[in-house]
Amino acid sequence: MKKETQCVHSGTVRDETTRGINSPIYTSSAFEYLDRDEVLYPRYFNTPNQEAVVRKICALEGAEDGVLFSSGMAAISTSILAFAGAGDHVIMLDDLYGGSHAFATNEFQRLGIEYSFTRTDDLSVREALKKNTTVVVIESPTNPLLNIIDIRKVALFARNHNLITIIDNTFASPVNQTPFRLGIDIVIHSGTKYLGGHSDICCGIAVSAKEKASRIRSLAKHLGGSLNAMTCYLLERSLKTLAIRVQRQTENAGQIARYLNAHPSVRKVNYPGLDRFDGHQIAKNQMEGFGAMLSFEPDESKISATRIIKRLQLIKPAVSLGGVDTTICSPAVTSHSKISAEERQRVGISDALLRLSVGIEQIDDLISDFRQALE
Repeated sequence: MKKETQCVHSGTVRDETTRGINSPIYTSSAFEYLDRDEVLYPRYFNTPNQEAVVRKICALEGAEDGVLFSSGMAAISTSILAFAGAGDHVIMLDDLYGGSHAFATNEFQRLGIEYSFTRTDDLSVREALKKNTTVVVIESPTNPLLNIIDIRKVALFARNHNLITIIDNTFASPVNQTPFRLGIDIVIHSGTKYLGGHSDICCGIAVSAKEKASRIRSLAKHLGGSLNAMTCYLLERSLKTLAIRVQRQTENAGQIARYLNAHPSVRKVNYPGLDRFDGHQIAKNQMEGFGAMLSFEPDESKISATRIIKRLQLIKPAVSLGGVDTTICSPAVTSHSKISAEERQRVGISDALLRLSVGIEQIDDLISDFRQALE
């Protein structure tokens, strides 16, 4: 099936009694256990509504199994810890999502885990290899600089050295990129973003081969982080429109990126769909669409980032991303505020950088809002 069809039909729980076309909502936290092969329990990550969502995401990503969490950070932290422990070394990209970056810098030393941050290119990842390396964590495109790494090359390198690869695929979504098919072991999504898509739920997911998903699930049972049936239902419902939402958002983002790139008050635009963007060709080879996220820096000799945010009328300053509404934020005070100013400067996240999550509004209205804000 094509992705648009998988979004609608894959994973749906069929109720033979009512024959409803949507999955029923199983609100129980207690299930009878006699004459069953396994005990169902929300914290065991095996209830019908949890599994319905997992099957749909697995279909979209081309994976075998997965674990649905109550946040993206629960998904990525549990996945890393399932394969890295005391004495191990983890390779991570410089410009990962701020929460992932802070998880390493704040918690790994206490857990006895070594880590190295590298530039967003496969050569830098290879050069960071140590004898005790067990896990490689990447993003592409990265948050918030939209940097691109060659996923196939990283996956091949890791496989040749028996390393586990984990990618945060949130920015791309499974509509625009399927890293599991490119050789990555574990694909993470903050489902709060595009999968949920309406800025009203918090969730995350990790999908992989069955054996690796089983290992993640085993640790997750101890750490918790499970999702309740009602939120599973909202997520499954949102996923039915994922393809058409992301396609519209991606189209809008491309037009806004080109508009900003040509504006005299904008110094730089980070978007993989721009021909001159570093990484454009790699993105073209591994993505089906360039995504709906972009970031840019204004020429602050003409207009400040703060002034732009305050002058925008339709586009709202807000944290998070991936919703149907277009939102804007300053990563230095939101997603990457937990990172020191020195570290932000080192990886290229300036105080003037603005990150834009493009929604499904009519493109002329969005560009008109930028036009008046940049005056």
